[in-house]
Amino acid sequence: MTASPPEAARGAAPKRQRGHERVAAILEAAGSLFLDKGYDAVTMTEIAASSGTAIGSLYRFFPSKETVADALLGTYVERLGAGLAALRARADALAPADLADALVDVMQELRARRGVALALVDARGLEASRHQVRETMLASLRGLLDAVLPALPPGRADPMALALLHVLKGVGQVPQGEPYERALLDEYRRLLRAYLLMG
Repeated sequence: MTASPPEAARGAAPKRQRGHERVAAILEAAGSLFLDKGYDAVTMTEIAASSGTAIGSLYRFFPSKETVADALLGTYVERLGAGLAALRARADALAPADLADALVDVMQELRARRGVALALVDARGLEASRHQVRETMLASLRGLLDAVLPALPPGRADPMALALLHVLKGVGQVPQGEPYERALLDEYRRLLRAYLLMG
């Protein structure tokens, strides 16, 4: 998966807890603004005001709006990669139903970040990044299928990984806070459990 931009390109790295909290607040505010207004319409001044950050502090951590966007994309990719890697590390001990639940959990935790990442990829024309994340995720899913379902016939893991990817995109689009959110996520769990048990 693609990595975050180098520290020098991004700006000063926070050294204290307060600095880490400030950067988190900046990224949270920027993500909300990018979703609400669109990437092109958001200004650094708005990001500073929305995050309660002095404009000088914002520019110290993020020299440009592009570096803010890169950090948001990098954070999403890192967390997705970490979630899938953690699953892979324990895949040999997972039953198919456990894998289904764990995949829904990973995507559920990343829903808000995924929405921001997709909006930024679209606004900035980063199709190569989208393709790279997709291919890496497919490779991770194939590895999980090989570990959890070792008796799969040859060639079956590839189309199954692709099907899983499409279902997991749906999990990522379940609106947070809606009255039916929990029920819909439970349906995705049932769907994936049944699919993986069919193998």
